Formats: sequence, structure tokens, C-alpha cells
Amino acid sequence: MPTPPDPPIELLTPSEMGRADALTIAGGVPGYALMLKAGQNVADAALDLLRETGGDKIAIFCGPGNNGGDGYVAARFLREAGLQVAVGALGDPRFLRGDAKQAFQDWPGETRAVEEIDLGVADLVIDALFGAGFSRPLEGRALQTVERINAAGNPVLAVDVPSGVDGATGAMGSACVRAKKTVTFFRQKPGHALLPGRAACGDVLLTQIGIESAVLTDIAPKTFLNLPSLWREHLPRLQIEGHKYARGHLLVASGPMTRTGAARLAARAGLRAGAGLVTLVSPTEALAVNAAHLTAIMLRAADSADDWRDLLADRRFSVCVFGPAFGTGRKTVEIAEVLLAAAEEDRPLALVLDADALTAFAPDWEVLAQRIKASAARVVLTPHEGEFSRLFSKKAETAPPVSPSERAPSHESLAQPADFTSKLDRARAAAEAVGAVIVLKGADTVVASPDGRASIAANAPPTLATAGSGDVLAGLIGGLLAQNMPSFEAAACAVWLHGEAGNLFGPGLIAEDLPDLLPKVLAGLARS
Repeated sequence: MPTPPDPPIELLTPSEMGRADALTIAGGVPGYALMLKAGQNVADAALDLLRETGGDKIAIFCGPGNNGGDGYVAARFLREAGLQVAVGALGDPRFLRGDAKQAFQDWPGETRAVEEIDLGVADLVIDALFGAGFSRPLEGRALQTVERINAAGNPVLAVDVPSGVDGATGAMGSACVRAKKTVTFFRQKPGHALLPGRAACGDVLLTQIGIESAVLTDIAPKTFLNLPSLWREHLPRLQIEGHKYARGHLLVASGPMTRTGAARLAARAGLRAGAGLVTLVSPTEALAVNAAHLTAIMLRAADSADDWRDLLADRRFSVCVFGPAFGTGRKTVEIAEVLLAAAEEDRPLALVLDADALTAFAPDWEVLAQRIKASAARVVLTPHEGEFSRLFSKKAETAPPVSPSERAPSHESLAQPADFTSKLDRARAAAEAVGAVIVLKGADTVVASPDGRASIAANAPPTLATAGSGDVLAGLIGGLLAQNMPSFEAAACAVWLHGEAGNLFGPGLIAEDLPDLLPKVLAGLARS
């Protein structure tokens, strides 16, 4: 059976979604027509939920804006379908404006204050209080209403995003609605994919309301769900006339004798990802330990920066994964600098700097940035949140940061990347600052490119939170880079493969399991 196509991958910020609405309305579609379709979609989703849970009593909480307007439309359609609908308004609905005012006027039933809605008899709650553009903490009556909804324990259907979740960042302030399902429109928002917002959304149902995809040409979004359609066309293709040397030679740096496992995990993952050859570069003291565990992976010795410089004189080496369990002393910085200096315009070289290679530079990320920008190497950095904070937390005497998209892209205007509250903004700021692709790891891993593109992962199971998992990811990126996959696409693809491998195994996963799951994941990808 063929695999269904990926859903739309573009993620629109609230301002970009507003632009999509405006372009559609300017093209001749009335705004109220969009609201009617949105409300119909909410009503349809509510009916589907009630088929699962049973009952016919719905409580709808409507806010003071267009999200509330969607709620009034949904209330009318549900009442026409024969359900018992109670509508509670936050604020006086007589002061609504525009399309939301029209939606309220078209609602034929009674509207009460939110405090008067009896949640004890409701089979389903619809949260239409605030939409994706709401970015401040809830307070007063709004906060009390959300707390009451959550305490009641009814299944909740959220409109656009759960109230209290920032659609641009996934952040929540004082509280947010906890939904069983969220209905959104045209395209998902970053807040649907980023934590903690993603956890509050429940299942996300993307519906269409009459906005044509052509508006995306004008909007030019740069944030995407990390799905195969983002990077599939760049996947390495095996050719009948191909050979191993055409698929790149990956180096992986090993730590000392008591910390060799991380490098072997990365090396095996790189080989499984398709690198033609993989060589583990080991300290002399650890050669015997590594040799006892290796078969298809080759082994070379290097103890100093000079040894690495001599090794890299062989121009057939095309990629290096450096950092997993390597150690954080001065030698680590020196070898990283040798690797970066080895890349020249006529000698392609790609680097994956992970773990100790990042911590060794902390907190002087500017030094690392200078080395990267002076190098011809393609570089990917793969920090988890702790490593990111250590590397990028050095404080600068600058004004408080704003979103990277809202400031001039000059080095002088850059705030410290760790100062941004949004994970998406942190990754983008770091990518721009150092001139490298950033893989900011977690359950919602963000891959950010210096050109502003970013992807957000939504397929990582919690079982991936295990020792060595990140080493495998670094190796996967290295294996794809070895085959000349572009850096952003290679990093995003590796993150997706990593997540799918974890899903395929299920409970009990350890890092050693991941590389050997890759053939099944890659086969499934090929079939799709």
C-alpha cells in the first residue's frame, strides 16, 4: 500500500497567517466566508469527537476576537445539527467588531458570561477564547476560565491553538488550555510543533478554509515541519555505476580508552546512513579497545593536533564527526581548529561538531564563529539545550533581544543567542552568529540554517532520551554529508531518520539499537 503524502510542511507565524488572510480577502474572498468555513470545520471536528466519546451537550467559550467569532459560527452549526449548545462569552460580545461581530449576530441562541456555563453537564468543551496571535500571560477572568476548563476534566477541542499558547513560539505564560484535539486552518503554526505548546494541543487537525496555496509565494515562509518533502529531493541516490569512493569517506574522532563507545556509535550510524567508507581516528592508547569492536569500520591513530594535520593531508577524507566523548581540554580546541583550517575552496570538507567539541569553546562562541567563517568547511553544530546554554550564554552589553526576523542581520546587532526565549529564535540566532547549521536537540529538535530556514521535528519518541542517542544522530548527519547532501537538508533528514528509528523500535530502546534500524527506515522512505 502506498504511503500517504506528507501534509503541508510550511509553518506560518501568526503574522504570516494574517498575511495569508489579507491576501485572500484582497483577492475577492470575503473575510466572513473564511470565518464561516473555519467555524464549520470546528463543528465537524466536534461532531467527530462526540462520536467517540458520546453525548450531545457542548459548552463553547468565545473570546473577544476572531477566535471567538469562529466559536459563534461553530455554535450555530452545532445547534442546527441538533446538539445542545451553551455559549459563554469572555467580555461583552456587543463590542465585537468586523467578522466576529457578524458571527455573534448570526448566532440565534443565548450567550452567557463564561462564569455561568455549567461544565458539569458538558460532554465536550470548545475553547474559542484566544487564537495563535495571543502571546501574553493569561490573567483575571481569562485565567480563571482556563483554570476552570482544565479542572473540569471534559474533553476539549481548541480552535486554532489552545488558549494561552503563543502560536509563534509554543510558549505559555501563566496557564493554557489542555486540549484533546486542536483544529487549525490553512497551515500549522510553530506553536503546534514546539514544546510546551505541542503537548497542550493534543492531536492537531489541519483544515482548509478557502485560502489558496499560491499566497505562500508572497509570504515566503522559512519555518517548516521536518517531514521528508522538505529534503527528499536532496537524498543521495545510489547509481548502478557508483562505488564506495563516490559516497565519501567519513572520519569519526574517538575519545580516550575509557570513553570510546560514543565514537563507535557515530561511526556505525554514518556507515548505515550511506557513507562509502568510515574511519575511526583513535588515540594510540585506545587502539586495542576500538579494534576489538570494529569490522567494516577502519581504524587510524592520532594523538595530537599535528597528527590530525598529517592525517588530513589525505584529501580523500571528506567529513569528520568530532566531539562525542572526546574531552574538553585545550587539545580539543586545537584539533577543531586544524579541522576547520584543512577545508579549502578546492578541498571540500564538512564537519559535525558535537558534545565536547562545543563545550571546549564555551562560553567564547565568538572564537568558534571566527574560525568557522574563516573556513571553507560546511559545518553543523549539534548541541542539546545544556551545551547550547554553555556555549552561547556569554552576556553582551546590548539591548534586550528581539526576534531575528525583526532586526537587521549585522553582526553588531546580534544579541547573545542564548538570550532568546523561543527555541526557534535561539537556534536561528546561533546559526546566523556562527555561520553554521544548528541542530538544537530535544523532543522538538530545531534545525536552523544561517539563511534563516528552520525545521521543527515532530516525530521524536521519548525513548530517544537515552545515553548515546545524540552520538548516533551526529553520525547520521556525517554519513549524509559524506554523500554531498546539503548541510541543512542533511541535518533535517538525519533528525527525521533518528526519530523514525526510535519509533520503529519502541520501548526498551538503547542507542546501540538505532543504527541497525536504519535499513528498515530507509526502505520505507524509498517506498514512499
